[in-house]
Amino acid sequence: MSSRTGSDERTPPAADPDLSGRDPGSGRGLLRTLPGVILLALVLAIFIKTFLLQAFFIPSGSMLSALHVGDRVLVNRLAYRFDDVERLDVIVFSDPNPPPGENGGMIRGVLRWLGEGVGVPDRTNEDLIKRVIALPGETWEIREGQVYVNGSKLIEPYLAGPTDERNFGPETVPAGTVFVLGDNRLDSCDSRFAPDDAGDCHGLGYVPVDNVIGQAFAIVWPPRDTGWLR
Repeated sequence: MSSRTGSDERTPPAADPDLSGRDPGSGRGLLRTLPGVILLALVLAIFIKTFLLQAFFIPSGSMLSALHVGDRVLVNRLAYRFDDVERLDVIVFSDPNPPPGENGGMIRGVLRWLGEGVGVPDRTNEDLIKRVIALPGETWEIREGQVYVNGSKLIEPYLAGPTDERNFGPETVPAGTVFVLGDNRLDSCDSRFAPDDAGDCHGLGYVPVDNVIGQAFAIVWPPRDTGWLR
């Protein structure tokens, strides 16, 4: 009677090679790296938002016809790091006199900052967009809807509709501030009105240069409106 020994055991056949060219562990590797990719994208988005560019949502018609409700604009946050604000620049700035209770607290502020960093704009009115009309030390006046700066008529080719015929000024812009107006003069609460003026309009008064976030330079949404902002 014969007995089976280790020398009689057969080696199992080799597995057929994978000719697909794929790494068997590549799928699992992708899953492992995906959180890292998302984190990197988030960090880059926040860096860009903080130092370079930021998208803003247009909540009202105060800048018609240049900007429509629902438009999204890109803002250059570096525009005034090395240069001064210039007349007719379209700027985004934080409201120097926000209505009571509008801030919403620290937690809401952090969530808003993170959301803007990844391209989800906040639709509150804490940040505003207007056009610079007069610079520090300049004297402005509005007579029957026509704007004058230092006694000279201001040419405004971007105005496309009827304007406010009321008179304002003359006043001199204080140091460290700018005088801003909305293009839609009939529906814009801007530097013509003081924060404590009576009525439905929440006036801005003069806007401190330190409140300026950056210069709006392009419309990026919706597709029908995309283009450079003038």
